[in-house]
Amino acid sequence: MNCELIKVLAIDDEPLALRQLVTYIGKIPFLELVGQCQSAVEAHKLLNEEVVDAIFCDINMPDLNGMDFVKSLAAPPLIVFTTAYSEYAVEGFKVDAVDYLLKPFGLQDFQRAANRIRTRLQNGNSTARDAVSDCDLSSNASTPMSQDSDTIFIKTDYRVVKVAISDIRYVEGMSEYLKLHLDGQPKPIVTLLSMKKMEDFLPSTFMRIHRSYIVNLTKIQEVNKNRVIMDAETYLPIGDNYKEQFNQFLATRFLGK
Repeated sequence: MNCELIKVLAIDDEPLALRQLVTYIGKIPFLELVGQCQSAVEAHKLLNEEVVDAIFCDINMPDLNGMDFVKSLAAPPLIVFTTAYSEYAVEGFKVDAVDYLLKPFGLQDFQRAANRIRTRLQNGNSTARDAVSDCDLSSNASTPMSQDSDTIFIKTDYRVVKVAISDIRYVEGMSEYLKLHLDGQPKPIVTLLSMKKMEDFLPSTFMRIHRSYIVNLTKIQEVNKNRVIMDAETYLPIGDNYKEQFNQFLATRFLGK
């Protein structure tokens, strides 16, 4: 880690506690606040847009608590947990938290946690920022980028990950986000990207069968009425606007009477 500012995110559902975190971050000269969130759901969205080196995160939050939020990240940045409940300390260190601040904590305790973050980074902890700069990515890092015909790069959480196109089973659209369901991975990759952009980028082995689904045609196991069956648990609908194109594809490969 060089002399650049350490980019941090503050998360706490209590406005006063969040304000205190923001104030303390502002008092540490080597920290740069890139965002403040009052929920883990909000933080997920921010991590798709910002590169973060460390997170100061409350544990007791509605919908998704801080511990489960960190566990949901494939490769979380450095974490400092903040909470009023000491019983979370052991679990916090199980997820390799840098520090654990028990509320109410003062500036001196916060400074200690900040110093530990800086020490970890100086001792060689890689960050998403390092990965992005090493790849020399453009500012629009949500856009798939191909080094060759077999791979794409996708921005997810705060990272940029390389994905083999052949591993993509299907793409699911949800509002302004996409879920990439991959072979051998129980959790999909979530990225801020439009279906149109992904559809235009993928090769001809992929086809859009619904306004919310693009499928890898080589991964289809069965077609049953107006559904594509990818496996025993995954049934995808075929939309009326896409039925003709999909039936034409089937006709070119259909054997039988």
